[in-house]
This record gives sequence, C-alpha cells and structure tokens, in this order.
Amino acid sequence: MAPLSHDGCHVTPRPDQALSWVVGSGGLLGQAVTSRLRRDDNGPVLTSRIPWADVSGSRSALQGALVAFLDRANSTATSWRIAWCAGAGVTGTSAQTLRDEVTTFHGFLDVLTTHAAPATGTFFLASSAGGVYAGASSPPFTEAHQPRALAPYGEAKLAAEAAAGRFARATGNRVIIGRIANLYGPGQNLAKAQGLISHLCRAHITGQPLSVYVSLDTIRDYLYVDDCAGMISDALRLDPTFEGPLTTKILASHQGTTVGALIGECRRVFKRTPRLVLGTSANAKFQVKDLRLRSTVWPELNRRALTTLPAGIAATAASLLRSSQLARC
Repeated sequence: MAPLSHDGCHVTPRPDQALSWVVGSGGLLGQAVTSRLRRDDNGPVLTSRIPWADVSGSRSALQGALVAFLDRANSTATSWRIAWCAGAGVTGTSAQTLRDEVTTFHGFLDVLTTHAAPATGTFFLASSAGGVYAGASSPPFTEAHQPRALAPYGEAKLAAEAAAGRFARATGNRVIIGRIANLYGPGQNLAKAQGLISHLCRAHITGQPLSVYVSLDTIRDYLYVDDCAGMISDALRLDPTFEGPLTTKILASHQGTTVGALIGECRRVFKRTPRLVLGTSANAKFQVKDLRLRSTVWPELNRRALTTLPAGIAATAASLLRSSQLARC
C-alpha cells in the first residue's frame, strides 16, 4: 500500500511487533478484524472468551483478561493494540441493556487507565454511524457534522465515544473511533433485528417472507465486513506521530443505496425477487430516510478496491447456505 498522508505528513501502515487483542472476536466485525490483523501483523493477535450474557461475570472476565494482556505487553516492552468490537445492542435494544453495556465499557477503560503506561498503545472503538447521525441534518454526513442520536442505541454509542475520548486525553494513548456504516457479510447474527442484507439472503434460502418496516426509498451505506476490517487494520498500523491522541473516522463505502435498489440487486443475484411483507414497527421512528456517509478524515484509507454489492450479497448468501446445510447434517 502506498504511504498515506494527512495534513502534509506521510504515514505508512507498518507490520510491527505490537501485541494485539480483539474484544468481541466472536461477532461479525470481531471475527473479520481478528483474521485481518493476523494476516497483516508480525505480532500476536489475542482473543478471549467473555460470558457476555452474564453482566457481572463479563465485567470480571474482561478486567482479568485486560490486566493479563497489559502485563504481557509491559513485561516484553511491547506496544499494544486493543480493538473493541463488542456490543450486542441494536436500535431496538432496551435502554437498560444499553446502559449495562456502557457501564461495562467504562469499567474496562478505568482498568486500562490504571494499568496502561502512558502513550504505549492504540485503542480502537467500533461505533455506529447510523446510531450517532440519525438525528443530524444535511446528509451526506462527514466527521465535521455534529452527531445527534435519536434512539437510546445512538446515545449509548455517543457515551462510549466520550469515554474513549477521556481515556485518550488522560493517558496520551492513541484512540481511534470508527463510526461504521451498515455492516454486512458472512457470520452476521440473524437473531439481532439488524442486517437487512443477511435477512434478505436468509429469506431467499428458506423461502420465508421477510417483513420490511421502512420505505423502499430509505438510503443506507452498506459496507462489507472484510473491507471494514481492512480499514481498521490499516488505521491501527499508521504512525501517528504527527497528530493528537484522538481520531474519529467514518468507515463506509461512500455509496448510498435505497432499500428498493438493494432488493433489485438481490433479484439479480438470486434470479428471483425476495418475498417481502411491508409492515410497521415501533422502532420505525428511529429509522431516518437518508444516512449517506462521506469520510473526510484520513481519506487515503478510503482509496481501496471495495467488495461490490452483488459480490457481497452472493458471499453472504453462500455462507448462510453452507451453515444451513451443516445444521441439517
């Protein structure tokens, strides 16, 4: 990859010996980031089993794993990277569940602040562009737009971002906040009420109709998970000597696609029209019509060949088909 530039300074993604840890490595994004870092880095990339369904148990496990991780980094005088890709919340998640997630994240950062040496590591936080810009105006949204949440989900993301910013300023360690577009791809949790592309693929495979609760002219930015993981890996490996400790970047395809156009792409890939039922939902009030995105921070990270929407749909459907076949064996 060619050197990247920002404000007249040049930086190059570098394969160094940093010790990396992906929190939430079992999820859609976490799996992809773990695989990408293991491909790109020379240093170890660690994961942990965290009992997320047990609030107190997960906090204890996270803090214990964090102390052990930092002890390993400190004992070998190795810089560290942590990619926080955890979070089960979606737009319709209860406010209490989201508060629990934020409290867990705050506790994690408290331990990190206490045990991490100043300016020795990089922390990446996966946030949600849709969640934080849902109430903002004048799309396409850039990092210069003032975020405004509509739902408790977006408020929780902004609370986590604020906590990460405080950690950066207090310790001098580098923090990258990634505001991620509508992520999709193989491995998405279909038990969640999110991931329209994955649900369209499942409807195609099973023949069951899919309920759609937004108008067909609703615009979203769909980003294939492996493309997002590549952006995160490159961001984590940049030499940040020219900038401050906190960077917020939108990770997106920069292509606005209506739900109607997405259904048309599925029709072309599947060779038939998905069965849809137009319905209503209490969460529809949180779904704004236009969430186009355009990143202006580290624009060189955007200059990559992205997975096309038809190719991403086909890969997602093929993965779901393999999973359904294995489940029947």
